[in-house]
Amino acid sequence: MSNLTVGTPATRLPTALADDFFDRDAQILARELLGKVIRHRVGDLWLSARIIETEAYYCAEKGSHASLGYTEKRKALFLDGGHIYMYYARGGDSLNFSAQGPGNAVLIKSAYPWVDEVSGPASLAQMLLNNPDAEGRPRPSQKLCAGQTLLCKAMGLKVPVWDAKRFDPEMMLVEDVGLVPAQIIQTTRLGIPHGRDEHLMYRFVDAAYAAYCTRNPLRRGQVEGRDYLLLA
Repeated sequence: MSNLTVGTPATRLPTALADDFFDRDAQILARELLGKVIRHRVGDLWLSARIIETEAYYCAEKGSHASLGYTEKRKALFLDGGHIYMYYARGGDSLNFSAQGPGNAVLIKSAYPWVDEVSGPASLAQMLLNNPDAEGRPRPSQKLCAGQTLLCKAMGLKVPVWDAKRFDPEMMLVEDVGLVPAQIIQTTRLGIPHGRDEHLMYRFVDAAYAAYCTRNPLRRGQVEGRDYLLLA
């Protein structure tokens, strides 16, 4: 159960995206996931965040976990689109969704807290409690999910609970709430070692939220057409 007093009950139940939504090319899925809302039920609260940054990965390129071969730990990457793949990165949990084709997936790189009739102020308050800064103080809400491990910590998503699972409409899902980014930034992925296809532009950012993603692709010194592309 949540350690917060439950506020106003949700006025509706969230509606999960169908599994076949995820059964598409990883880059297409990465773009289509922008603006969708991840929801995770913790006790009586639905913790929610709008996806603002994703990265596509393919089995055939060197930047992906799947390129290292099948293992029991990586099996979710080789299952049908719509399976959850979670792993530990820098001591934290990371969330991925399998896409069309064995070994292909999308990493949920960062998100932005979402409050609506399903996930009210009490849900956001719980997320703030879940993910304080290094001094134990609340993070600014706009930076609460600004990174793959921060996102999972704020939402209470854990590798042992969700790795290799399907979505559960009563516990964990992705919902289309009708948000469509006006513009998408396409750029290179982050943290890819030299020589592991680090040049591939498989990272996608909702341009309106560029300042709140893992690393702002529009920061000073970046040049359109060289460092990033703008997609309508």
